[in-house]
Amino acid sequence: MTPSWPPRLAWRRALLWASLLLALASCTTWREPASVDDGPLRERAVPATGRGVQVRAAVLGRDDSTRMLGADLAVFGVQPVWIEVSNGTSQALWLLRTGTDPRYFSPLEVAWSLHSMFGGERNKRIDEYFTKLSLKNPIPPGKTQAGMLFTNPDRGTKICNIDLFANRTLIPFSLFLPVPDDVGDPRFTETQYRYADSAVTDYNDPDSLRGALERMPCCATDTSGTEQGDPLNAVFVGHLDDLAAALVRRDYHSYKRADDLNQRLDGRVPDVVLRKEAAGDAPAIWLRMWLVPIRFRTQPVYLVQVGRPIGGRFISREDASFILQQDVDEARNHFVQDMMYSGGLEKLGFVHGVEPAPRTHPRSTLDGATYHTDGLRAVLFFATRPLSLSDVEFLNWVPYLQPHESADEEAGSNEHK
Repeated sequence: MTPSWPPRLAWRRALLWASLLLALASCTTWREPASVDDGPLRERAVPATGRGVQVRAAVLGRDDSTRMLGADLAVFGVQPVWIEVSNGTSQALWLLRTGTDPRYFSPLEVAWSLHSMFGGERNKRIDEYFTKLSLKNPIPPGKTQAGMLFTNPDRGTKICNIDLFANRTLIPFSLFLPVPDDVGDPRFTETQYRYADSAVTDYNDPDSLRGALERMPCCATDTSGTEQGDPLNAVFVGHLDDLAAALVRRDYHSYKRADDLNQRLDGRVPDVVLRKEAAGDAPAIWLRMWLVPIRFRTQPVYLVQVGRPIGGRFISREDASFILQQDVDEARNHFVQDMMYSGGLEKLGFVHGVEPAPRTHPRSTLDGATYHTDGLRAVLFFATRPLSLSDVEFLNWVPYLQPHESADEEAGSNEHK
C-alpha cells in the first residue's frame, strides 16, 4: 500500500527530489577542458589593423564552446567571441565591452549558469576558469592580449564592434564574423550585393540626392514584383562598417526569418536584416536593408524598411507570423531617436517617397496587414567618429521637427474641398 504523506511533507519531498535532480543535471553540464587550444579560432579569425593596433576575432561554434569552455553555451543563449588585441600605441587601451554588445554577459554570470546546487569547490573552479579565459583590461602598450567576450547570439554573420579607448582617444573597428554553426545554411547567407560602377550614380549635391531618393520605389514587392510589400521608410547613407558600429551600439543583432525573404527590391531579398530585441528575446524593431545604385560623395546608400510586429515586445520571437504594426511612422521615429544616441549619426533629414496613406484609407501589404503613414522617409547619414546628440545636423528638406499637416488631416481637407 502506498503511504499517504501529509500535504506539507509531500511538498517538501517533491522539492527535495527536484533539487537533487537539478544538482545531478548540473554536474553533467560542465567538464573542465584539459587544455585550451585557440589554433582553430586563429585560423579563421577576421583581422583588422589601424592606428598602430591590430585586432582579430572569431565566433565560437558549439563544438568550440564545448572543447574550450567545457559546455555548449548556446543552450544558455550565450555566444562566445574570441578577441585578440595587439597594442602598438604608447597608451594602455581598454576594450569597451558594451560597444561590442550592450547586454554582454560577465564571466561570472556565465559561470553561474553552470553551477550546481551543492557544487562547492567545483563551482569555485568554474568561476576561476571563466575569469581566466576572459579578455582582460587594460591592454598595455606594446603587448598582445587575447580572451573571450560572452555576447548575445547572432545568426549568419555577427557584426562585432571592437572599440578601444584611451585618454582622449577611441580606436574603433567593426568586423563581420561568420557564425560557424550557420555556415552553409541558406537562411542566413548575407548577399552583400554589389553594383557595377557603371550602374551607380554618384551625387555630390544634397538636393540632387534628395530628388533621387524621392524617386525610389515606395515599397518592396513580392517575389513576382507585382504585389506591394512593406514601405521603404528609411535611407542609410554611409559605409557598412559605420552603419554596423552605430547599430550594434544600440543592440541590433543579425537575425533573418523566412518572412524577411518574402520582401524583395528589384527581385532581391534584403542584403542585411537586423533586429533589436527586448527582454526575453521578444521582438521590437526590424531593419531590412537593400543597397541601391546611388552613392553620395562616394558613400553607399541603402533603402530600408523599419517596422515592428503587432504586439511588439509582448509576442514570442518564435511566433509563426510577424504581422506589420499599423503605425509604421512610430517605428521609424523610434528608430531615428535610437540612432541619435548611437554616437554614429552625423546628419538627419526627411524626404517624400513612400506616398501618404491616412488611417481612413490604409495601404495593404503582402500578408494582409494594413498600415498608415505620413509618406516620409527618414534619411540618416552615418560617420566613423563618435558623435553626440548636439553634433547631429538637421537638413532643411521636409521640416519634420516643425508642425505639419498629417496624412489624416490632408485626407480630411481634401474630402471637404
